[in-house]
Amino acid sequence: MNTTIVMNKVPSNVFDDEQPSVILGGLTPRQFMKRHWQKKPLLIRQAFAGIQPPVDRKTLLSMATHADIESRLIVQQGPPTRKKQPHWQLYPGPVPRKALPPLNQPGWTLLVQSLDLHVPQAHDLLEKFRFLPDARLDDVMMSFATDGGGVGPHYDSYDVFLLQVHGRRQWRISPLQDDRLVPDLPLKILAHFQPEETWVLEPGDMLYLPPQWAHDGIALGECMTCSIGFRAPEQASLASEVLLRLADAVPSAAERLYRDPDLLPSQQPACVPRSLQVFAHAAVDKILRDPQALNTALGEWLTEPKPKAWFEA
Repeated sequence: MNTTIVMNKVPSNVFDDEQPSVILGGLTPRQFMKRHWQKKPLLIRQAFAGIQPPVDRKTLLSMATHADIESRLIVQQGPPTRKKQPHWQLYPGPVPRKALPPLNQPGWTLLVQSLDLHVPQAHDLLEKFRFLPDARLDDVMMSFATDGGGVGPHYDSYDVFLLQVHGRRQWRISPLQDDRLVPDLPLKILAHFQPEETWVLEPGDMLYLPPQWAHDGIALGECMTCSIGFRAPEQASLASEVLLRLADAVPSAAERLYRDPDLLPSQQPACVPRSLQVFAHAAVDKILRDPQALNTALGEWLTEPKPKAWFEA
């Protein structure tokens, strides 16, 4: 099963940033960005009234069996107590259908990444958030959970909208106070999570969380949740990727070769000559001074398809 990238024509005026938006709880995009984006959570009741899941349970479970679709199965055994964490198991996809626990077994979750690359309805959902730059949009992840299922209290380094599309889920949240994790677990679960607010989301309700907000979602009966995520590249990773592309763009036939006709005999042959250091600095500086080359490299990296994405005619 190959991935089909769904491409839609982009309208000339995607959003009116002064027009109140139902999916933002009546705020305009400009108000939302000023008050909440990367600042504080926002609970939006019936942001998507009457919403239906982009795919049904059977289809989602089937998608997880394919090698070209990123998925994970998380199984929780035993309720948490003050002295003991539940036993957690993590199984990376593909997840064969027979490997899934029974539907009547509580406490397990199936996660399917990049649903928007496979399902037009999920891609259309992602389009609703284009008041934010495309360079920040990541993907739509969809989870299916049985009663009590979740991934434990954790935090993300990116912005996320958590949209309930089927059933109910309880969310407990708080600002991140202590980032220490429970040791020896396959998941990054906070060891000292102290929730400050608790909400139960019904189908159509949505919760926005900025980065570094601790949260724990627990399914109340069978439920399905869509997570609209926004990537936030680390500075070191961004620099590495951009510099690699800049290096690839340098012509193979160098415009200028290093020359040192005035080189003197060296008393320290292991030392790099100062003239060669200056030559290397000038070569790198020349590439970085070209704003078009830098912007091209950045654009190439930001628009590079994910490893498991395939294009079909």
